[in-house]
Amino acid sequence: DLTHIAAVKLRRLLIPFFDPTVAQWATLARLVRWMTFLWLFIGLAILFSATYAVCESSYGDGLYYVKRQVIWVMLGLILFNYVVHSPLRKVLEISDWALLVILGLIFLTHTGLGTNTNGATRWLQLGPVQIQPSEIIKPFLLLQSARIFGQWHRLRWSIRLSWLCIFAVMLLGILLQPSLSMTALCGITLWLVALAAGLPYLYLLPTAISGILLACVSLRPFQKLRILSFLNPWKYRTGIGYQLVQSLLAVGSGGTWGTGFGLSQQKLFYLPEQQTDFIFAVFAEEFGFVGGLLLLLLLVVYATLALLVAFNTRNPVHRLVAIGAMVLMVGQSLLNIGVATGALPTTGLPFPLVSYGGNSILASLFIAALLIRVARESTGAEVVTLQGKNAINEVAKSAR
Repeated sequence: DLTHIAAVKLRRLLIPFFDPTVAQWATLARLVRWMTFLWLFIGLAILFSATYAVCESSYGDGLYYVKRQVIWVMLGLILFNYVVHSPLRKVLEISDWALLVILGLIFLTHTGLGTNTNGATRWLQLGPVQIQPSEIIKPFLLLQSARIFGQWHRLRWSIRLSWLCIFAVMLLGILLQPSLSMTALCGITLWLVALAAGLPYLYLLPTAISGILLACVSLRPFQKLRILSFLNPWKYRTGIGYQLVQSLLAVGSGGTWGTGFGLSQQKLFYLPEQQTDFIFAVFAEEFGFVGGLLLLLLLVVYATLALLVAFNTRNPVHRLVAIGAMVLMVGQSLLNIGVATGALPTTGLPFPLVSYGGNSILASLFIAALLIRVARESTGAEVVTLQGKNAINEVAKSAR
């Protein structure tokens, strides 16, 4: 009957949350999984509060953004569930080709096919859906960088140089969109993964210096204005510094305990981009200094779990995947918070699992799934199971 069909469909949708195999996972894998879901639920609640009034006024539906975000979350959880239950070896095997395909999409944005928004061509329009290649390339950049740097001493110089050139071309393609913040995030991720892999400082220091110099040389006029407004936002409060001033007013208005959930004033048509770049400002106004500390505590716990996962795996490539996942999830969150609080110049980086955007949700859930998969393969019950299967196979071969 219809009730049974509806129940089956609902159960399939909820499989990522209520997976019957979770009890067999390693403790770290279960903890990271539930921390990811907690982060995701908090993000949906913050998005609801930050966008309801604006959506009600602009679209006649206060849940306009939330409904679309939930659709992307469901799609992202399908991907999440697939990655969590797939051997990391198989995911790593497709990382090189996937990265090259998405790199091609990044350069398609420069051919006139890219959608120009606020002076940047970072998106490709595919029917009703916008794709941001620089966002969805992050998980594959993480996988391929871990694969290359984790096996660095075993690779020929021809392979090393080939992939270093590909990484450089990717960063250049993102920089030309222009997206200095995403270029910096990807560059920092590559550098930290290489550092964790133990590459010589003789390679790392010149690379870091070159990256900083390139960023300074490539600054465009509007980016220089952003830096000026960051240094003294009140001087430019009616122009380029307007966003930051409104964000600081929101954060300061929260006080110790905040104004209360849903009671932010700055989100009422004062704070631009309150659903993406400055969503933390709305959270800080409604939950105050204490709420901000609790959110930072969540990030600290998540980073700690990621490091424990990295320390518990013996496979160097898997270890780098865990470290890179921590950098992309926690590091990007801290950058977003830094922008909203005036500690960093204004950028266009979303808050993972919190800011509105389908591309960001898909990429973030993919990265979180990779971290969980590393935890499943490196510790606890899953390792015992795999070792048992391997032992049985060896006995069977000997018997034959």
